[in-house]
Formats: sequence, C-alpha cells, structure tokens
Amino acid sequence: MSSRPDSFAEVSLATPDTPLNSKHPLWISTSETATTTPHESFIYTSCNSSPLLPSQQPDPRCGEEITSSPDSKKGAAYVRPVLLFLSAVLVAVAVVVPVYFVVIKHQHHESDMTEGTGSSHPSSIGSNAGPTYGSNGSTVTSSDGSTFTYINPFGGYWIDDPNDPFNDGARPNSWTPSLNESWVWGTNKVNGVNIGGLFVLEPFISPALFQNYPEAIDEWSLSTLMAADTSNGGLNQIEEHYKTFITEQDIAEIAGAGLNWIRLPIPFWAIEKWDFEPFLEQVCWPYILRVLQWARKYGLRVNLDLHTIPGSQNGFNHSGKYGQINFLNGVMGVANAQRALGYIRIIAEFISQPEWRNVVPVFGIMNEARVAVIGMDQMTSFYLQAHDMIRNITGYGEGNGPYIAIHDGFQGLSSWAGFLEGSDRIIMDSHPYFAFDGNSNTEPIATGTGLNAGGIWPTLACSKWATAMNVSQTAFGVTFAGEFSNGFNDCGLYLNGVENTQDVAPSCSLFLDSSQWNDTTKAGLQQFALASMDALQDWFFWTWKIGPSSNNTIASPLWSYQLGLQQGWMPTDPRMATGTCATLGVTAQQFDGVYQPYQTGGPGAGTINPVLVSSYGQYPPTSINGLTAGATQSFLPTYTSTSAIPTLPPPTFTPSPSSSVTIGNGWFDSSDTSLAATEVAGCTYPNAWDAVSVPMPTALCPPTASASANAVVTSAPAVTTSS
Repeated sequence: MSSRPDSFAEVSLATPDTPLNSKHPLWISTSETATTTPHESFIYTSCNSSPLLPSQQPDPRCGEEITSSPDSKKGAAYVRPVLLFLSAVLVAVAVVVPVYFVVIKHQHHESDMTEGTGSSHPSSIGSNAGPTYGSNGSTVTSSDGSTFTYINPFGGYWIDDPNDPFNDGARPNSWTPSLNESWVWGTNKVNGVNIGGLFVLEPFISPALFQNYPEAIDEWSLSTLMAADTSNGGLNQIEEHYKTFITEQDIAEIAGAGLNWIRLPIPFWAIEKWDFEPFLEQVCWPYILRVLQWARKYGLRVNLDLHTIPGSQNGFNHSGKYGQINFLNGVMGVANAQRALGYIRIIAEFISQPEWRNVVPVFGIMNEARVAVIGMDQMTSFYLQAHDMIRNITGYGEGNGPYIAIHDGFQGLSSWAGFLEGSDRIIMDSHPYFAFDGNSNTEPIATGTGLNAGGIWPTLACSKWATAMNVSQTAFGVTFAGEFSNGFNDCGLYLNGVENTQDVAPSCSLFLDSSQWNDTTKAGLQQFALASMDALQDWFFWTWKIGPSSNNTIASPLWSYQLGLQQGWMPTDPRMATGTCATLGVTAQQFDGVYQPYQTGGPGAGTINPVLVSSYGQYPPTSINGLTAGATQSFLPTYTSTSAIPTLPPPTFTPSPSSSVTIGNGWFDSSDTSLAATEVAGCTYPNAWDAVSVPMPTALCPPTASASANAVVTSAPAVTTSS
C-alpha cells in the first residue's frame, strides 16, 4: 500500500502579521531553517495513541531600522530618539501580538481517555520543524519540498508549531476570530466553501476517474470496478486521489480568498465498512486528519459533514450508492439506522476531544436525508435520539462538543420552525439551488455589467432566499446554507449523474467550457454570486475545486470557486456581497443577530419541550415506510450491540511534540463503554442496500429478540480499534 500523508506541519520562511491597512509595515525577518520530510507511521494502535504534529517557536531576529531623513537635520537630536523609541514599540507589538496568540493565548488541554486494543492499520504522516507563523508574502514549504507564497491581503496569518501541533492561534483574516477565540453566531459570518469530491467521490467533481470506468455511476460501482482492475492499481487509485486532489496550497488559497470556514464531507467508511460493501476502508482517515490540520494551520473552522449513511439516506450517487433509500426506510431501515448512530457516535467522540473542538465546531450528522421518503416524524425521532446520544458524550451547553447540523430534507425551512425546542445547539443546514428546481432555467445571465449584470438571477436569489433564511434564524435557530453554487442551470458534465445526458446537451455547450465566456458572462455570474451570498448571509459554496475531465477541461465550471477566482467571476473579497440585495431593490425581513439562549448553548439548552419528547422520544419510530402492506414492524431485522468499537485514531507527528502536549486516543468520554452493532449470529439479513418492499421476516431472529420493538441501544462502546 502506498504511503499516507507525509506531513501536517509544513514549514516556511515566515513574515509576521502586520496591520491590514499599514502603509509602512514593519517586517521582522527570520532565518530560514533547513527542513526534512521524514515519513512517520500512522498506526491504528491498541489505544489509538501516537505522536501527531510539528511545532515552531517565533524567532524574530531584528526590525527595520528607522532613521531621520538626511535633509531633516533640524531637531534631529530630538527626532531620532523618538523614532527609535517608536521603532522599538512597533517591533514589540509585531512580535508580542503573534507570540501572544501562538504561545500565551493557546492552552494545552488534558482529557481522560480510555484505552482499547486492536490490530494495526498502517498509514503515514510526518512533519517538519521551522518557523512558527507567517502572513502575506511568507513562503510555505510543503512536505514534498515544493514551496509556495502565502497570499493573504486580509490580515490573516498561519501558525505551524511542531512543539504544539494543536496550537489554535491562527486566523484567516482580520475580521474572523482566531481559532482559540469565541465564534459568536449572529455576529460573526460564515463565508465558507466545501471541499467536495475529496473523500466522497462524485462523478461531476472528479469526472476523469469515472470516465476511466464507463460503467461506474457512483462510488459503490466505481470501487467494485477498480478493485477488479488490479493492473491499474485497483482501489489504490482512490488513495492517489486523496493524496493529490486537494493540497495544502488549496487550503492556504481558501484563507487567502477571504473565506473563514470549510465544509468537509466524509464517508462512514473512514471508520469501517462491512464485508458486503466495496468501499476503500479506513484509508481516507489520515488524509481527513491532514485536511483538519491544514485548516488549523490557516485558521479555518471546519463543518465536518457525514455525507454517506449505510443503506443510503437519499439514493443519490454521493450517498455511496445510487438508487434506493434504505435508511429508516424499508426492511433494513432500522438496522441501517443502528449503524448510522454508531458512526455518528464515533465521530462525535473524536471531535469532542479538546485537541479538535476549536477546529471542528460543527458536526453535520447526515447530509440531505430525503424526508419526503423517510418521513418527517421518523427523522425527528432519529434526530432526537442522535442529539441525546451526542450530548450524553459531550455534556450540555456552550463549549461542550460541537454544534449539531441537520439538513432541511428538501422540506423548506419553514417546516422546521420550533424543531425540538430546548435542544442544545442544533443548526439548520439548507442547500438552495436553482439548478435542481425542475425548471428549464434558460434565461440569460450575460445581460450587461454593473446593476444590469446577471439578468433575473441576482434578484431571484435575493427574493427567493433572503427572507426565508432570516426568518429561520428566529423560528428555528442558527441557520446556514451548507451548499449553494453559481449553477443557475443544470449544465455540467455528469452533474445529474453519469447516465444523464441532459447536462451536456447542445444548449449547455457554453457552460461546459469557461474559456468561451466573455466579460459580460463573468460579470453576470459574479453578480449572481454576490446576491446569493448576501441573501444567504452564512454560507458554504459548493465546491472549491472541480477536477478536469479526460480532455483536460473543467466541464462544470459554474461549480468551482477556485476557477472563478482564477478567471474572474468569483469575488476576490466575500465582503463585497454586503448590501447587494438592497442595491437590487429587494427588501427582506432582517434578523437582529440575537438567538434564544438555548439555541447557542445558554440557559435552557438540553431541556427539550416535554410535549416533543413525548411525541418523538420512542425509538425506533413507531412507523417505518417502505414496507409491504400488512408487514409486522416488530419483526424488522436489527443488529446486536456486541462488537468492538472501531475508534478513530489520532495521527503521529515527527518530530514528537513537547511532552506536555496531550495527543488523545480518539475517545472523549471514558464512561461511554457500550459495544457496536453487528449481525446476530445465525440470523439471515436481506441486502442492506436493497431492501425496500422486500418480503418481511415472519418471525423474530433470534426468537427472543425484541430490539425492533424497543429503543436501539446507543450508549458507549468498549474502546477498541478496527482492523
């Protein structure tokens, strides 16, 4: 198997942060340190404990000398001491402020972890030693020895500290709190981007992978075909994608674009897969950690999104398998939900550790569940179960574990008003798209420049989305757009799936190749983007990068933030969006920025309305859709909680950090000790991914089982590692 990431901490020649508007910045020079890129072993150890990242200490050598002008002799005896004094003050400020955030502000955290046993799974991580921080113009050296210049005109700075790999002092820009400072919902604004298609493969994001296997329509079929193609590397081709699709420079560019969050979709097979599933098991986990560490380095917060669910929660190709919905639907719906709760629990345990909670303040527990199929009551019951499980791990109230993000299920934001009133820090995630609204959307976007740019689309974005988003902030609580794009139409190679030719029809030809776009088209797209951003307020663009197709063109350019920056249709500063809707004459109901205390972890958080608990507290739900007429629900197959828990291990660091640094073992709550779901020995189960409307069992298996009639056990597991 090929090696895993070399390094989380990649060093560079650093220039410290300076005031954004300073006309005469005082640069502090640092001596460049030679670096190496040793490979380090990433092991699924018995206790999931190992060294993790690199550290750096600020090493300012000198400041710029300030002298009086040669022709200003008059008063030189007075001016020179003053200037030297001011120079000393500025040097002190330039050194002390970064050092304060790097060293003093950051604190090491301890946590009580349990140990487990298990077999090893090799991986590789490494790091370098070197400068501690850098701002605009600093040089970053990546683990492969390549270098790039960090471009950030917004006052952001990176921090890379080998002695303390969990240093959270970095910030992406001057208006965003550093990671070790409080994020205030309603005051601070999410300007984010998705890292789509990296760990959950999508045909339109990585078309070349699918073009190599024309029969592949989703990651399930792609994995099956790749595994059989050993001459071309088998499933290792997917690991090569993990290695190369997103680099550290991508993350640095995101911060340099004025953005402050990323949304990172991950699959459940980062934890494990079961034997009947073809996915590449566990291999992506060290690469996920690599992205999280890069985000930490550049001060970006992460919304970690569980994008795939056993059995599929939506039947889309990005759920793992295209086709049926077998989560809380059909004969295997309850059993698949058992697995889902287990994976949500394992991720929650990992990111609730103090080493990770500043970097991952939001956990999206399920992407785009199809509520119309599964049922609103059923999803509410599941979300209540997941909420209580997570909060039993993290504790209740602000600072105790991540916010829990749930998707609106394509039901509209108003459907969720008053949802689980009194719950602890649940976020509503909406994905507003015109591309998939079922309309032809042929109205032009290249209509002029200035206020005439974009045709109907900028105004439509404001009128469709602004009021709904603002009302939800009050009626539900914290609400953001976890996805949106410039896709006002559905043009793009494989955008609607590999087998759908509509998205590459002749009417789409212009939107498959951005080299054909003139300034008017780009102006229209930028105005549409600005209007969307202003309407949504807190948002994540989908997605940062689209990979090239087999002919080396980006065939879904409307969906690439990076390409839009490079070619001029995405705003170079997201703050440009402020006031766009008002300028277009669209007035929307405004949100005053004040949430009810329980919605942000204040007083009352976790005291859910008893009426709602009474209505939705029974789990599994009393009714499951997707069954044959007359089916006896008490006979639904379920799993037994008797298997060792496959915990998520931390990475290793080279060189080892300070002995005072706690690495953690992947498990926050040592009292969470119950076991994981597994099949009941001797029982026969239908295909877990193809069990809608199949014949129901006619009796319980084993005969004494009653799991489907009672609450599914989701209390903690004995901590062991997966093989």
